[in-house]
Amino acid sequence: MEEDHSFQPQPARIAWLDTVSSLMDNRFRIPFTNIRFGFDFLIGLVPGAGDLAGMAISGLLVLGMVRYGASGRVLLLMLGNILLDTLVGSIPVLGDIFDLSFRANRRNFELFRAHHNEGRHQGSGCGIVLAVFLTLGFLLALSGWILWKAATWVLG
Repeated sequence: MEEDHSFQPQPARIAWLDTVSSLMDNRFRIPFTNIRFGFDFLIGLVPGAGDLAGMAISGLLVLGMVRYGASGRVLLLMLGNILLDTLVGSIPVLGDIFDLSFRANRRNFELFRAHHNEGRHQGSGCGIVLAVFLTLGFLLALSGWILWKAATWVLG
């Protein structure tokens, strides 16, 4: 599926978002096919850590989009894309196949671009981003604590 890039020229300040999202999701093509993939797929092949690294890079892209005016509604859609990509992507084999077609970073950039070009993005998503990061930090700390308790129970 080829994407339409016949839109208005992008301001230089957001061009890096397009470049990074393309690198992450459709930089390479499988020869003799129309199947495209990027670094998100490649790093996602590393069990566990790859999906977390991909999620972190996607999160940084979303932070950049928030910085340039993504609304709270658009932000929630973007975070939903990242969450779906991370959760399904963490399933062995099925997640890797899913990663070839879902392309959360490109979806997020297209959401941002549509709102940026149409001027529909009003307000800030900073509060939502802060709440999501605090929640993720809490869940990460809770997961670490549970793993610690499980390890001490198993070992001692």
